[in-house]
Amino acid sequence: MRPEYLAIDALCGTDARMRDLLTRGKRFVDRGLPVLILGETGTGKEFLARALHEYSERRAQAFVAINTASLPEHLVESELFGYQRGAFSGALPGGMKGKLQQADGGTLFLDEIGDMPHALQTRLLRVLSEREVTPLGASHAVPVDVQLICATHQDLASAVARGTFREDLYYRIAVGVLTLPTLRERDDKRELIARMLCDEWPGLHEDQVLARVSPDALSCLLRHAWPGNLRQLRAALRYACAVMSGNLLCTDDLPPELATSSHAWMSGNDTFMEQRSHDVSNAVVSAPRVQTVETIAQMPRHDSERERILQALAQHRWNISAAARTLGFCRASLYRKLKQLSIPHVRDCGDALSAGHFA
Repeated sequence: MRPEYLAIDALCGTDARMRDLLTRGKRFVDRGLPVLILGETGTGKEFLARALHEYSERRAQAFVAINTASLPEHLVESELFGYQRGAFSGALPGGMKGKLQQADGGTLFLDEIGDMPHALQTRLLRVLSEREVTPLGASHAVPVDVQLICATHQDLASAVARGTFREDLYYRIAVGVLTLPTLRERDDKRELIARMLCDEWPGLHEDQVLARVSPDALSCLLRHAWPGNLRQLRAALRYACAVMSGNLLCTDDLPPELATSSHAWMSGNDTFMEQRSHDVSNAVVSAPRVQTVETIAQMPRHDSERERILQALAQHRWNISAAARTLGFCRASLYRKLKQLSIPHVRDCGDALSAGHFA
């Protein structure tokens, strides 16, 4: 069962970045600006688009969504612009209104616009510029008035630089840009978990559903990198609710990949920290002092990003490629994060110890 789409103010909890994003989104639609939603797969781009429509003055009119990546290229044009009777072989006898006409007065949501064929981008640009559409086979244009919301997980600026996305169309749709944070970056994961569990256990409040999740299971859910973001989290919770045998959701009820990574992290982290602590205790104290994994790990708990990266590294025994996949980064991004957060590579810690530095 697909969850109901939420009102815009229900899309986040205490996460300050999301609250600011939603405030800006409201201002964009208040002014009728085209909105471009960016974000990784599963971050909730369509949820945000529908919430913006329901918030807007166009809420009583149609919300028309089309995923341009899921349609065969030869159908995209007829789906968007429609066609007249007899426009081509196989056309419906009475013709068909395109999505743009169906959304007239309401909101048109173009998902995965980064995958739109280049030739079709030219026609869409003209529609946005002239505010009218000419169906296939028609001799006259039809005026349209839509609130345009586009979304993509791609880097459109890079696509423009490569020449695969029209620069003039990019600047036409990217007036109000909203970049959704990944789930691993959000500070309201506990609230999101509670809200999703309320969908699975109707009649219970958020504090009641969290009381039915064991501390270990909740810790695993909060610690996981979630490369599939909100979509993956919801799927994991639905799985756990389906297989749990009692009234308490335990770690063993979580999908195998989550439970396995949790157990691996716990055992691997204990062994890693124990060995490194032993090395540290036997090291000779000398200047300058070098910051290492242990001192970083003992920093305040509020530094969640540092903790998350250290956990992934410990889980994969400092295999950078494997840790990067768990975190949802590429190798280069993870190396940049290590440098930004002053996390030395474990081999560098070993060099420091060999040199007699306190690590």
